[in-house]
Amino acid sequence: MFFGNIVLSLGIKLIYTMAKQPKRFVWRDKEMKGICREADVIVDTETGVNYLLVVYGNGAGLTPLIDENGRPIVTRVIVDD
Repeated sequence: MFFGNIVLSLGIKLIYTMAKQPKRFVWRDKEMKGICREADVIVDTETGVNYLLVVYGNGAGLTPLIDENGRPIVTRVIVDD
């Protein structure tokens, strides 16, 4: 039985769709430090807000990147389908 694409939005919720949806999040940068450490910069394509995702072993943390004034860093993203 075909249920369509399953889109995972940062592990928060599953959305089942039958039609292809544009990507909400895109990976901008990735840095690996050994086998079980990883740091990624993820950009929300709707708001442009940059997030830092750090994975260390079985744990992970997600936080918005901010500038020196405490405002979120925003990057304009054009998603190609």
